Amino acid sequence: MMGQPAGAQAPLFYAFNLESHVPQDHLLRGIDHFLDLSELRQHLMDYYSHTGRPSIAPELMMRMLVIGYCFGIRSERRLCEEVHVNLAYRWFCQLGLEKPVPDHSTFSKNRHGRFRESGAFRHLFESVLQRCMTEGLVRGEGFATDASIIKADARRQRGVPGGEPIDWGNAQTAARPVREYLAGLEQENPSDTTPKAISLTDPAASWTAAPGGPAFYAYSTNYLIDLRAGIIVDVEASAVSSAAEAQATRTMLDRVEEKFGMTPQRLVGDTNYGSAAMLGWLVDEKRIEPHVPVWDKRQHQDGVFSRSDFEWNEQANEYRCPAGKALRCDWRPFKNSRTRITKADTIIYRSSERDCAGCPLKARCCPTMPFRKITRSIHESARDVARRIATTDAYKQSRKDRKKVEILFAHLKRILKLDKLRLRGFSGARDEFLLAATAQNLRRMAKWLMPVAGNGVITPA
Repeated sequence: MMGQPAGAQAPLFYAFNLESHVPQDHLLRGIDHFLDLSELRQHLMDYYSHTGRPSIAPELMMRMLVIGYCFGIRSERRLCEEVHVNLAYRWFCQLGLEKPVPDHSTFSKNRHGRFRESGAFRHLFESVLQRCMTEGLVRGEGFATDASIIKADARRQRGVPGGEPIDWGNAQTAARPVREYLAGLEQENPSDTTPKAISLTDPAASWTAAPGGPAFYAYSTNYLIDLRAGIIVDVEASAVSSAAEAQATRTMLDRVEEKFGMTPQRLVGDTNYGSAAMLGWLVDEKRIEPHVPVWDKRQHQDGVFSRSDFEWNEQANEYRCPAGKALRCDWRPFKNSRTRITKADTIIYRSSERDCAGCPLKARCCPTMPFRKITRSIHESARDVARRIATTDAYKQSRKDRKKVEILFAHLKRILKLDKLRLRGFSGARDEFLLAATAQNLRRMAKWLMPVAGNGVITPA
């Protein structure tokens, strides 16, 4: 018998339990289990007035933002619509069917106001990281670091060449990213390098063609992860450059040590972190083993002797060439001692022109110069440490472990949809990167530690 369509008259009363309509294996159940916002209200207490109308609860806004970044909902307007119609989202946000969803404009006001001023997103990230540590997902023995380029919310056409003077007009009425950029120029010394292009929309963004193809404006997100389970222990926004990304890694290592008392035994990274200054800082100051390829240009490919063909004598402070002649930084004594350290933190060792003139190996040593020069970094001992580590089996394992941070970047862009920023300026980039890293840690805890179909939990190796 064919059924009849339901009538237009709705029942007067419903017996509805929101809890029963969320599947037990839903990802949000695991995230809710590990997300603790009990200290958020106290953290934000000084940034709310004690009088006036009650505002939207900060816990509700944080839960909604976690949903947005966990499920790749990039628009806050769409996020509010999804929370309105999705029962699992309402359950996670602790919103009954009869309760209204906050307006999307509420997020913008709080993002640029009290959340940013109070460091609420950093507080949220660190509280989730602390839970990861409590659950045993962070060992602290080995860290890996890397950077990934994220497009800025700035059109390529809205830019000017970096060497041209720019009239920003009245700084008080300029857009927020412009005000932050101008304030940063006043507080810090200008960079020695002039950018090729500056965006009029987001001046702090870097003009880069690093991924290949047409250049665009972008920021770098820098991850520092623990190698046990791939948990992100810190995240930092930086300009797109090797120097800025290496400095971001220093900042993250110092911050993790200060906040959580963790200093890894080894740091895994690519050649970008193999500069002499970075290796010297890791080995001499932090006592961290650098499982990093040495950034080295000493090998010649044209048949000329490379620096590795010269023997270093630490006691005599000199090199010996293949013919047995000395290369020194000082060939005569001085009344006042000199360090001979250049602006590039190197010391130049030179051979004697008289020794080279009649040497039968001159054509293979210094064919275009009257004598041979070798530049030695003041951090050369740290570079030697990195070279020795590169010959070990532990280094080979570190090369495999480094893929964990690359997987996180792929997940960030393909699953969480953060391949382009919505917020502008370094402050906006930091907010987005912190929320995305928080979402990745929460998702990892939920999938690793929550029971799977009654079979217990997945334990990281």
